[in-house]
Amino acid sequence: MRTGPSTRLKGKRVAFIVSHEFEDVELLYPFLRLSEEGAEVTIIPVRVGLPPRPAIPGKPVTGRYGTPVPLEVFGEGVRYVVRELEQVRPEDFDAIVIPGGFSPDHLRVEERVLEFVRRAYAAGRVIAAICHGPQVLISAGLVRGRRVTAYRAIRDDLVNAGAIFVDEPAVRDGNIITGRVPDDLPEFCALIIEALSERK
Repeated sequence: MRTGPSTRLKGKRVAFIVSHEFEDVELLYPFLRLSEEGAEVTIIPVRVGLPPRPAIPGKPVTGRYGTPVPLEVFGEGVRYVVRELEQVRPEDFDAIVIPGGFSPDHLRVEERVLEFVRRAYAAGRVIAAICHGPQVLISAGLVRGRRVTAYRAIRDDLVNAGAIFVDEPAVRDGNIITGRVPDDLPEFCALIIEALSERK
């Protein structure tokens, strides 16, 4: 028997920040999972870095496997909205999610992105990053002394930044949540839902 959607995250606002060549499933899976729980989702595309081939002038922010933002198969305004970084404030959200892929390497050199993430962290918001996503947390100065996980290619970067690296599917340390790889998305999303459910 089909049941209605959960409302555990009703009223919670979640922002996804992506640039070109984000890992498609690391945006789509959490987007669907969190919206299924009632969260209001905003996707923030930051137009930096090179798009996947073919490189077409004006091409929207696009994932490694071709997913564009706005998401063509989901109606904008139904499950999500798209906003520019300058149109929103970090304090407007309960959580910031950073998918992996090559996108974080572009985002980490954008000071406006780093400041957005720092302000969200300082305001006590949940900051969640998976796979290569913690590269943004390194550049924002948020990992020192924190237990984190990520794709093994950035293990040394995290350790050099003062993080305590653990090889686990997903890790929560305070308001920072990290995930390892796409296979670990269920555990990653479960920790985000848990953290948001605790927020008043």
